[in-house]
Amino acid sequence: MQKSTTIQPSWRSRLNYYLQHGDRPWNILVLSMAILVFVLIIIVGYLLWSQSTDAQQQFGWQFIIPTADASWDPVNGQFQAWPFIYGTLITSLVAIILAVPTSLGIAIFLSELCPEWLRLPLGLLVELLAAIPSVVFGLWGIFIFLPAVVTPIGDFLQEVLGWIPLFAGPMPVSGSSRLAAGLILAIMIIPTISAVTRDVLRAIPDSQREASLALGATQWETIWRVLVPYGLSGILGAVIIGLGRAIGETMAVTMVIGNSIEGSYSLLRPGYTMSSVIANEFTEAFNQVHLEALIEVGLVLFFITLILNIMARLLVWYVGRRNPQEARV
Repeated sequence: MQKSTTIQPSWRSRLNYYLQHGDRPWNILVLSMAILVFVLIIIVGYLLWSQSTDAQQQFGWQFIIPTADASWDPVNGQFQAWPFIYGTLITSLVAIILAVPTSLGIAIFLSELCPEWLRLPLGLLVELLAAIPSVVFGLWGIFIFLPAVVTPIGDFLQEVLGWIPLFAGPMPVSGSSRLAAGLILAIMIIPTISAVTRDVLRAIPDSQREASLALGATQWETIWRVLVPYGLSGILGAVIIGLGRAIGETMAVTMVIGNSIEGSYSLLRPGYTMSSVIANEFTEAFNQVHLEALIEVGLVLFFITLILNIMARLLVWYVGRRNPQEARV
């Protein structure tokens, strides 16, 4: 009796089957990209760490610890990054405080209140504002925004709140200051936060709106008590994106912050951020210690950004865990 033989598919047939059927190629690609991102983060952190070892050994924790006499003096070999860390944090904080309510208002108007014929052109204008290069914001800030807006605001704050160290400064206030950098950053991140928040609100099912209105809620109560809590995790994600851009922004901040190395805590005085001092001095570093100190500033900026993003993601996870519906928006 003749035995039946089973024909084994060739490797080309199996490969063709996997490529044309199922999710395995897609899953492999997504997993590879995720691993690649993780590996890139490790590589960047390792390179920054390894290229600044001499500066780490020489300055230790004094490099980032806030002190009254913190200074950055390349000529005498004294390097402390606290003034730049403070400049980065305070300008980003000012930007977020100003940008979040403004962006939320823009997003609510575009998604819930704007007439249909006006929604598309206004949305395109908001997205176009996000695409403007930062150097253009810097030039506009120097010639128009600083003399017309920042200086009057600074004079008012100094006159009314000058007894507070945060608003202490000379009269008249110079336009180039940490306040100017914070305001420019706020303008730059408003379009990003607004666009993402608008998409989050538009993704909320209409059944949520209809149910709230059917129960007798006004349109404002529906927006504030139903839609915003429902999409809170997505809104926090938009804020994280804006905060990330504010912390890492370089050119516009460098052009308007004044680039002054001083230990003052006042918003109305010129200062530096970590990214702006790297951009200004990296190509002019005249010895190895100066160069490694700038690389260590980049390392500190890397860790601050990483820590803030981890904390923000944990906050988004906590909010989504409180209300599982939010996580699906």
